[in-house]
Amino acid sequence: MKKLTARAISVLLILALVLFGTGVYTVRLFEKGNDWALYFSRLNSGSSGVLHDRNGVLLAEFSRSGSFYAEDELTRKACFHILGDYEGRTGSGLISTFTEDIKDYSIFTGTTHSQDYEFTLTLDAYLNRVAYESIGVDREGCVLVCNYKTGEVLCMVSAPSTDPLYYDPDPPSGTYINKCLGAAFVPGSVFKLVTSAAAIETVGNIWDRKFFCEGEGEIAGVKIACVDPHWTTDFRTALSNSCNYAFAQIAVTVGQDNMKRYVKEFGFTDRHELNGITTAAGNFETGYMGDPELAWAGIGQWTDLICPFSLLRYVSAIANCGTLIEPYIIDGTEPKSVQLIKQSTADTLKDMMRFNVTDHYTDERFPGLHMCGKSGTAEVGDGTNNSWFTGFLDDEEHPYAFVVLIEKGGYGLADAGAVANSVMQAAARK
Repeated sequence: MKKLTARAISVLLILALVLFGTGVYTVRLFEKGNDWALYFSRLNSGSSGVLHDRNGVLLAEFSRSGSFYAEDELTRKACFHILGDYEGRTGSGLISTFTEDIKDYSIFTGTTHSQDYEFTLTLDAYLNRVAYESIGVDREGCVLVCNYKTGEVLCMVSAPSTDPLYYDPDPPSGTYINKCLGAAFVPGSVFKLVTSAAAIETVGNIWDRKFFCEGEGEIAGVKIACVDPHWTTDFRTALSNSCNYAFAQIAVTVGQDNMKRYVKEFGFTDRHELNGITTAAGNFETGYMGDPELAWAGIGQWTDLICPFSLLRYVSAIANCGTLIEPYIIDGTEPKSVQLIKQSTADTLKDMMRFNVTDHYTDERFPGLHMCGKSGTAEVGDGTNNSWFTGFLDDEEHPYAFVVLIEKGGYGLADAGAVANSVMQAAARK
């Protein structure tokens, strides 16, 4: 009797373990079955997919015979962050975003979809290569270019990058982050374009005001430093000289409620979407700020953070009379538009950005380009600076807006500005 009882208990224990294991497997199947099936279906899936750039250059392909990338190593590295890879190492890649939908694994039938897909991107692989080489292998940063009349993204590069054909067990920090979309950075003086818009619309005498800068000044006892003395300046020349002390005073005059409102209205603290890829949100202090904190925030420091994609949206709207054509990267996407900025304000900002070039940067830095721009040198707190240059070509044949960021890259005009010139020269030649 005791032996029979022991056997019964053993059987019950085994049954309990089987039921427990079956339950765990079922849960795991629903959670991971899609990944398992797609991993093993690369060679047996009935679906195939092809990704081309706007000029027909093959960027990626998968089918029953395997998974492939562009033949050229430089193209693979330059386009890695927007394409991604079949292992999903970067969350912003189109391959990982769309592969599951294309293969369409069914948890109930255990089968995969069978259909051929072809995507043409608005991306220009040549421009991506130029941008990647212009950043340089030893620097970090990103480049974005779009057609502000149509919304087509022509260039999206993030560095450091990697070759998706080969797994790097020890990649540099930030390799798998698409900095164009998935990160936010201290903006420095490019943020003065936001403060300028707020001042144009809320400070009635902004065009009559004069500012005196000896290289530094004080706001409520806190020192605000400039790189150089700017002496007597007005609103327009304060932007072209990027005078911190003048813009600190302007931000305080605008007031924190207005500054917060404009930052929000222009979309800098929101997440946006690029063909199914969600971008990072920026930051602007939402709590109470004293005048010194508001002064620093108004010149793009304090706790300010901006996603490069959000800045691209903003300068694109300035270039297009205040109307934003939402950027997209898959050809055939129906473009959406919104009046992001008042037309009169956008037109004024456009004139001021053109004046930045003619008065301070000089057209010789951008030969043959009708450049409107704003540089930024952002202190990041470790003794280094992020280098920014953003703007657009005021050119009907080449309506291109851009954002360039070089992390720990020195000064905006000298470093990011040089990259912007290289990329926009290449874009204008196309």
